[in-house]
Amino acid sequence: MAASMCDVFSFCVGVAGRAPVAVEVRFVSSTKALCSGQAGRSETESRAELHFQRRQSWRGKGLFATQLIQKGETIFVERPLVAAQFLWNALYRYRACDHCLRALEKAEENAQRLTGKPGQVLPHPELCTVRKDLHQNCPHCQVTYCSAECRLAAAEQYHQVLCSGPSQDDPLHPLNKLQEAWRSVHYPPETASIMLMARMVATVKQGQLELLRRLFTEALYEEALSQWFTPDGFRSLFALVGTNGQGIGTSSLSQWVHACDALELKPQDREQLDAFIDQLYKDIEAATGEFLNCEGSGLFVLQSCCNHSCVPNAETSFPENNFLLHVTALEDIKPGEEICISYLDCCQRERSRHSRHKILRENYLFVCSCPKCLAEADEPNMTSEEEEDEEEEEGEPEDAELGDEMTDV
Repeated sequence: MAASMCDVFSFCVGVAGRAPVAVEVRFVSSTKALCSGQAGRSETESRAELHFQRRQSWRGKGLFATQLIQKGETIFVERPLVAAQFLWNALYRYRACDHCLRALEKAEENAQRLTGKPGQVLPHPELCTVRKDLHQNCPHCQVTYCSAECRLAAAEQYHQVLCSGPSQDDPLHPLNKLQEAWRSVHYPPETASIMLMARMVATVKQGQLELLRRLFTEALYEEALSQWFTPDGFRSLFALVGTNGQGIGTSSLSQWVHACDALELKPQDREQLDAFIDQLYKDIEAATGEFLNCEGSGLFVLQSCCNHSCVPNAETSFPENNFLLHVTALEDIKPGEEICISYLDCCQRERSRHSRHKILRENYLFVCSCPKCLAEADEPNMTSEEEEDEEEEEGEPEDAELGDEMTDV
């Protein structure tokens, strides 16, 4: 049964340099990928056409290629239904657009704050793309946006409801109390934000109910807005945010570094610039640690249809320094082949099968059965930490004896 394309693909945006994404949505009962007929389709339509299938397997749904997708090709670009910066991240002065999460600091300002060196100067400042002259504040609560377009988009979608006006810094304002309560139970590293749920509800209150009803009726099991506030409805919404939220990271400094990497320089100049950047990151790590980016999360309708694999054939990224998500092929993907991303980072994917399963169960509530996990099914059921502890215990007698000797001395 074909579904309306606007339900699942209405948040996709065009990719520069090629035809708009041409997609087909089907709900099917088979666990096998089915490629639909292409009669009547123009050849100018995208080669990266996707086939979305609802399946009876435990994964429930999946995203499939209907035509060859080549390695390095952008499969689709999508804006989120809602997005929000992490609350601790904002509290620690990581300045981002309140709508699209674009970094608001210039790269040099970013480097100065992260290194703790007010006099830090970056070479090639012209490579920074931050346009402070375009920034605008909400005239009532003064939250900052990267552009008039973002300010208007936020106002149209949810900010009229969430704007706290002159009470923006009042700790007794209901929204500020909500955010403080969330921070008190959700410490860094952050994985979600209560403000995603607040912005979803505000979107409904501003007249966007029909859009959300189509997209989230099944997840919430009820069509009426009032059901969101029942215990069951709230738990369903909370689970939806927790298991489907996609992390977003933006950084003007990172964008500047990528632009530096693309410069055509003499070998000596390249060596000097690379050495400068290496030292800069060492200084940042010493002063700030590993939290470098403006961070938040968003709900992406099409991306949430991508299942996980510990050996993914696609990856997500945010190359435009805002909330626009790009899904890119890591290898050639044949027609009928499922498009899978990884919910784990590179380091986590290198851990033992049991460790990977533990992370996925705790954060996404499923057990992975990707080819890598199936191939490692006979491995011992112990986490990577347990394996490390076991190795340490095996060497304990010698270490213990050495420890005793050191104590005696």
